[in-house]
Amino acid sequence: MLILITVVLTVFLFLAFFRASIWSWLIAISVIVPVVAVQSRISDNALETVCIALVIFVLMLGVPQLRRPLVSNFILKLFRRILPGISQTEQEALDAGTVWWDGELFSGRPRWSRLLAMPKTGLSVAEQSFLDNEVEQLCAMLDDWEITHKRADLSPEAWQFIKDKGFFGMIIPKEYGGLEFSAQAHSAVVAKVSSRSGTAGVTVMVPNSLGPAELLLKYGTQAQKDQYLRRLAQGLEVPCFALTGPFAGSDAGAIPDYGIVCKGEFNGQQDVLGMRVTWEKRYITLAPVATLLGLAFKLYDPDHLLGAETELGITLALIPTNTPGVQVGRRHFPLNSAFQNGPTSGNAVFVPMEYIIGGMTRIGQGWRMLMDCLSVGRSISLPASAVGGAKLAVRSCGAYGRVRKQFHVPVGKFEGVEEALARIGGNTYVMDATRRMTALAVDLGEKPSVISAIAKYHCTERGRQVINDAMDVHGGKGICMGPDNYLARMYQQTPIGITVEGANILTRSLIIFGQGAVRAHPYVLKEMQAAHDQNAARASVNFDAAFFGHISFSLSNAVRSLLYALSGGRLIRVPTGAPTHRYYQVLTRYAASFAFAADIAMLSLGGALKRREKLSARLGDVLSQLYLCSAVLKKFEDDGRPQEDEVLLHWALQDNLFRLQTAFDGVMQNFPNRFFALLLRVIVFPLGQWSKPPSDALGHRVAALMLQPGAARDRLTAGMFIKRDEEDAIGALEAALASTLVTEPLQAKLAEEAKAGKLSALDELARIAEARDKNLITAEQALQLQRDYALRRKVIMVDDFAPEQLRAGG
Repeated sequence: MLILITVVLTVFLFLAFFRASIWSWLIAISVIVPVVAVQSRISDNALETVCIALVIFVLMLGVPQLRRPLVSNFILKLFRRILPGISQTEQEALDAGTVWWDGELFSGRPRWSRLLAMPKTGLSVAEQSFLDNEVEQLCAMLDDWEITHKRADLSPEAWQFIKDKGFFGMIIPKEYGGLEFSAQAHSAVVAKVSSRSGTAGVTVMVPNSLGPAELLLKYGTQAQKDQYLRRLAQGLEVPCFALTGPFAGSDAGAIPDYGIVCKGEFNGQQDVLGMRVTWEKRYITLAPVATLLGLAFKLYDPDHLLGAETELGITLALIPTNTPGVQVGRRHFPLNSAFQNGPTSGNAVFVPMEYIIGGMTRIGQGWRMLMDCLSVGRSISLPASAVGGAKLAVRSCGAYGRVRKQFHVPVGKFEGVEEALARIGGNTYVMDATRRMTALAVDLGEKPSVISAIAKYHCTERGRQVINDAMDVHGGKGICMGPDNYLARMYQQTPIGITVEGANILTRSLIIFGQGAVRAHPYVLKEMQAAHDQNAARASVNFDAAFFGHISFSLSNAVRSLLYALSGGRLIRVPTGAPTHRYYQVLTRYAASFAFAADIAMLSLGGALKRREKLSARLGDVLSQLYLCSAVLKKFEDDGRPQEDEVLLHWALQDNLFRLQTAFDGVMQNFPNRFFALLLRVIVFPLGQWSKPPSDALGHRVAALMLQPGAARDRLTAGMFIKRDEEDAIGALEAALASTLVTEPLQAKLAEEAKAGKLSALDELARIAEARDKNLITAEQALQLQRDYALRRKVIMVDDFAPEQLRAGG
């Protein structure tokens, strides 16, 4: 028995720490089975029978020429029957984008050396200069109360500044007059502007995200690039892109908007080959002021002017809004936000074929083009805007929590408030790490379709928690609207980011795991491609290699997952050094468990997994937390492993790991096949669940970091706009924090003197004057206290209005 146990453990360890092929498993079986037979003391005849059967089994599964006709072809037929149907738009979404770090996580063996070898995130000299100058100037021009309450728009000066300084051309190459910024710079600009004004942030980000400029750069003809890119970069054209309509939102493949290929009159010319396009779109940002309309529609050729096909597919066109029949100008009013957003429509608007983005060769390729561009834009814009708002919350809540006192104690030091502050700080650290790493992927040439969905979903969702907590910390200060309220508009507008560019519910339940399981898995896409291959011989060879590679992959992950769980991952070789070493080990353990769980889900549910949205969402949560943890580790390394930031690192990783564990537990509790649910629990959590949420003591340290100036607080809020003006709400808050820390000893002295009966004044200002007059404090100290009182009063007070000011049009 000891020999048997030794052999089995040796084989398991070998397969756990090396990438096992199907032959490795067959050899393992060839070793284990005879040992088991001998230990069982069976007869010689029985042993001979076992060995013969074993040889047949090994040859049948180990030799591809035998395996394909005997096993693989049968499985391929079965696979084709259970493979869920995939629409053309779904297929194009799967084909779009690239696999990056998500592939490492799906492998079950992430190579952390690859993560650490990636370039450090950062900006060029020119990009940093733009952030420190032009962006700083723009932010100083912005008054969010005036923008959202009085104008319902940016000021004309702000609009002109944005156009003149090239904000609309951040992604456009210099040869066309653009800034040609990196994705990281683009992200940093959006984050900084958004920390000052959500309206301005959206206005800046949309032309640089999913829209005409990006589509032209990737797919436009040279003539189209020459005609429009320079004008877009200079702000001479204001672009928008129209995809969503009343009857087609998330299901964009169902768009009813259509174009009919025909001949017509255009600019005085007869018989021009073109299209009559009919559309009705809504929620289109910049549409009310756009001069250039990007449009998605289905193109039909009933008269076969282009060929034999009638239905040509989703097509994209670029149409000047002064074209006769184009309707723009009306506005939506999304949650009191003032960015330009509204409907656009047209009825049988004739445009020439030259308006198709990319020319006639791109007819029918519109959905694939959009998916490629969406993966890039979604990686940058919405994560950046969410991070900008979160940094504002960190800075303002920390200062307000220190300045505002109740029961003679700063409210930020109450444990209930500390809990909210810790979430604000920790979530912001995770969000910023995710923003930076995802933008880096774009700069490395990736089109990270799955990762962009993770970044968009989790940054906007955590942003929602951050602003909710920030409102709780501020109490009455947060709920009273007015020029001095720096949170309320962000609170109102948070659902916008959650809704657009793939609603978060859909993103979590259908895209992150649903798309990731196919795109990022090392074998699933290959199996699907083989199943759809009409060449029988090639399909057999490719499916055989993919399927049995998949089996070996799953078995290896199962073994490693169990061994890692039993050992706590302590045997895993990862980058060394405190405080991150154990986190790398735990994440490697969970990556193996995730890869195994994903395979179990796909094996047991097959095509039904597509309809198990809640199960898919929880598996997506596991993948997401693995990515967020990776981003946190990358940020900590890129920042130089600062000791002051370790408290944020620990909070972020412990919170993510607990969420990951909770998601795993949810998968097991709700898995429809109870045998596989039990198998997963035994493999993933053989010794129970160890991860715990961040402790109260750790949360206290995060909150303390936010309540006073320091390098860690500055790094956490780096890149946000702060107006150093005491007349500005945030400027006054920063000044009040500094003043509070300086004058607290004096305040304590006055309290002691009053307690001793040396001061009788009840009013604070009168008490300060009395203490000065009695020479208990100097005249200079009295001035410090008076200024401190004025600053505290300014940041605590809320706005009020005459009744007529609150009436419509007041």
